[in-house]
Amino acid sequence: MKKVRVLYISIEGNSRNFMQRLEKYSKEQNHQNPNFPEIDSVEISDSTDFQVEDNPFFINVPTYLEGGTGIGPEIKEIFTNALGDYLDYKENYKKLLGVFGSGNRNFNVQFMLTAKRYSAKYNAPLLYTYELSGIPKDIVNIYKAVINKLQ
Repeated sequence: MKKVRVLYISIEGNSRNFMQRLEKYSKEQNHQNPNFPEIDSVEISDSTDFQVEDNPFFINVPTYLEGGTGIGPEIKEIFTNALGDYLDYKENYKKLLGVFGSGNRNFNVQFMLTAKRYSAKYNAPLLYTYELSGIPKDIVNIYKAVINKLQ
């Protein structure tokens, strides 16, 4: 049984809830077809002990920003810095296969900006975006994106 890690950060619980549902869905898919991977979601926080990632992985990042219009040079990442530090640790980012992002469409141009910034910084494709804690279709689409990227 192949497992693939998805590292994520969750401040308000939306990403945690989404990742739990994605993990459950992946186990169901793997049960039906053992060639399909199981998702092993790992929450990263300020208290996470960093480790070297031995295998390719994905990240799921929510949008949390502050500063100016949210798109200018004065913008600062807030709350997701632990994930960036984890990726930088011993060059873990070199095994990053892709980025998933969540956010609130009410924030217009800032929607998915954190995921887009991670994608650009680490030269990893932005594979899928969804709103808040996602809907069932988002679970299926992210799982398909994982499978497609692993092939």
